[in-house]
Amino acid sequence: MQSINSKELDKFEIYLVEMIAKLQNCQQTKNLKSCSKCELYFSCELRSDYVKAVYNSMSKGDTGGFEF
Repeated sequence: MQSINSKELDKFEIYLVEMIAKLQNCQQTKNLKSCSKCELYFSCELRSDYVKAVYNSMSKGDTGGFEF
């Protein structure tokens, strides 16, 4: 497994790291610093997958609510 600051990453965190890289690559390709400036902001599948990855990394795949 990968590690950051000697912490072992679970599968949700590994997927999040991958999604962050994909999102940043897309932003660089479009010469943007944020998705909010993109014309596809609301319909972008990559952004939607990233948001789901963030949620899953925090909830560890459990459904239902959780507190921040």
